[in-house]
Amino acid sequence: MISPKEQQRQRRHQKIRTKVSGDDKRPRLSVFRSHTAIYAQLIDDRDGRVLVSSSSLKQKKGNTIEGAKQAGIELAKAAKGKKISVCVFDRGGYLYHGRVKALAEGAREGGLKF
Repeated sequence: MISPKEQQRQRRHQKIRTKVSGDDKRPRLSVFRSHTAIYAQLIDDRDGRVLVSSSSLKQKKGNTIEGAKQAGIELAKAAKGKKISVCVFDRGGYLYHGRVKALAEGAREGGLKF
């Protein structure tokens, strides 16, 4: 059974998704946050495929915020390899603070614009 807090997040995410969509020139940077890690993907919604992905699972040391920032930097480097420099940010219904903010700042630091 889904908790009321998760239902609220899913409802917020649906509202965001009605306005935010990605394509091959400007993909959607989708964020998912679990208790242990944070995951990010650049998605082409027209073709329904993931172009680039990254997570904080690869980080061995440091706290969760540092891991999220490193995941954002890693995602931006992989996106540069595929010649992607602009994207649309989809925070997944999460508040823009903490790990989500650190991931976004890391992606900007790595060269992505959104």
